[in-house]
Order: sequence, then structure tokens, then C-alpha cells
Amino acid sequence: HVLKCCQKVLAWVPVVFIALVVAWSYYAYVVELCVSIFTELLFVYFIAVVYLVVFHLSFVMFVWSYWKTIFTSPASPSNEFCLSKADKEQYEKEERPESQQEILRRAAKDLPIYTTTASRAIRYCDRCQLIKPDRCHHCSACDICVLKMDHHCPWVNNCVGFSNYKFFLLFLMYSLLYCLFVAATVLQYFIKFWTNTHAKFHVLFLFFVAAMFFISILSLFSYHCWLVGKNRSTIETFRAPTFRNGPDKNGFSLGCSKNLREVFGDEKKYWLLPIFTSLGDGCNFPTRLVITDPEQLTVSSQNEPAKSSGANQSFPPRPLSESQNRLLTSDSQWAEGGPEEENTKSGSLHCNTSDES
Repeated sequence: HVLKCCQKVLAWVPVVFIALVVAWSYYAYVVELCVSIFTELLFVYFIAVVYLVVFHLSFVMFVWSYWKTIFTSPASPSNEFCLSKADKEQYEKEERPESQQEILRRAAKDLPIYTTTASRAIRYCDRCQLIKPDRCHHCSACDICVLKMDHHCPWVNNCVGFSNYKFFLLFLMYSLLYCLFVAATVLQYFIKFWTNTHAKFHVLFLFFVAAMFFISILSLFSYHCWLVGKNRSTIETFRAPTFRNGPDKNGFSLGCSKNLREVFGDEKKYWLLPIFTSLGDGCNFPTRLVITDPEQLTVSSQNEPAKSSGANQSFPPRPLSESQNRLLTSDSQWAEGGPEEENTKSGSLHCNTSDES
């Protein structure tokens, strides 16, 4: 217990470090630059006002998105993915993996499960004692299963997943803009340091810090923009999810535009605000079929239950959730694999980030 408490305290060290750097940057820019330097030069006083307005706008958006990334609880699978008491007792009694898988297949037959392990087994978390939804992974740091887990970020002391991925992207974007603005506006005073010994040390150091963070964040932000365009998580980049047709790293990709909407939502006016607008419930995601020909699609859909009901029974039946249709209606080549899905009504994607296992 003491060790866990120490680990929890130490986990906040990177966050405290970032908070101190941000607080110091605010003091250095507002007090040491805009107040001290510009008040000495009255003819450029209006420049200080413009600088302060833009600075505070970027500062507020940066802090807001960072706060939301840190304190938004990771979304966990709902209770429907937990085994019943009888199934759990039977699962624990069984010693043969084949028998355990049979129990899991029976429990998962009505769940929207589309992927399995590489060995075609149902993905089950022994720690949380639940069947893992697609794109869900167990975080050893948080000790919970996280929906659409991307990674555990020590700089926010939180898991980045379905509930806060949009906030994380905005945090990277606004921190990038914040550092760029600070470095660009401080540059001329950084140059004056070498010719003017009265230049402020804070201004010199502020330029170095802003430039350093800008370079490091730029690569990370670019990488996650690429992930959004491909509709992948960091985990899926290194280990492709396994579908009926085998591993497919692009299995959840619906095209760049739809992938973007899945993260940021349908209302573009909310895209740049750190408020939750992501589509879906985190447990159920539209998937891409490799076969796009309509005739082949029909034959494949009719034959798939027969294939999956063989000796291995690698996949359970695939019920369609109402929340999967919106991103699929405008493009006929994207479709879910079951024949019953053609009769599903189109509806708004539901957002639910408060479910706990």
C-alpha cells in the first residue's frame, strides 16, 4: 500500500514540472517582457497590448485543454462486457484454455465484438474480469481497461483514450501554437541580449524553452495527426487488430474525413474547443471490409456465419449497434459484415464516457 502511494505521488512529478514551467513562462512573458520592456518604450505600447491579447488567448486554450486531458477519467467498458457470476465461477474452475474460450464465446455472442487475439481467441482481461471491447486495452499504470486506449502519458499522468483523445490532440496543438507565438515574439529581444547587457535573463531563457518545446511537440503532434487520418491508435500501429480476414492495420479506417469526424464530431464549431464531441460510445466502432464488390459482399456475409461456426469458432456473431451507422451511410463501400445490418436504422452516435466496469 505504501509503495502504491509513493508511485501515485511520483506520477505527478512530470505534471507538476510542466505546470511550473508554464507558470514561469507566464511571468516571464507578461511581467518581464510586456510590462518591463514595453513600458520603457512608450511608442510601441500598443504592440504590448496586441501581444498580451494573443498570448492570453493561446494560454487559456492551452491550459484548458491540458486540464481536460489530465482530469478526464479514462472510459471503461460497461457492465454488459462483464461475465455473469455463474460464467465467472465456471471460467475460474476450468483449467483447459479451450473450455475457457467456449465460455467466453458464449458470453460474447450478443456483444459487438469484431476483433480477437492473434490466435483467434476472445480478448479477455483477467485483471478486470471482463471481455474486452474492440480497441480496448488494460493499462497497467491505471490498472483498468481503457476504451480505445492510445497510450499512457506520464506528462498528463493519465491514459489517453476514447474519453480524452480529442483533448490530448488539442493540448498538443495549443501548446505548439503557444510555444511558436512566444518564440516568435521574443526572438528580437533574444538577439538584443548579445548586444545589450541590460536585456532580461528571463527573456533569453524563455526563448530557449519555447523553441525546445516547440521542436519536441511538433513531431508528436504530426504523428498523432497521421494517426487520426488513418483512424489508428498508437497500440494499433505496432500491433494490427485481428479481424475475420486476419490482421488489418486499416480495419477501422473509413477515409480521412470520416476518421476526423469520429474524433472531433459532426459540429465543426466545437472542434477547436476542449469539450467532448467524439462520435460513438467507445465500445463499438464501424469497421472497414477488405471486399468491396457488392456481389462478393453479399456472398461473404451469407457464408461468414458458417465459417465462424466451425471447430475453432474464432468470431462470435456480430450484432449491429445503432451508433455505427452514421459514418457508413454516405459511402456504400464501407459496411459492416452481417446481413442483418442492412435493416438497421441510421441514427446519431451516442457518447458515453461515464461507464465503469
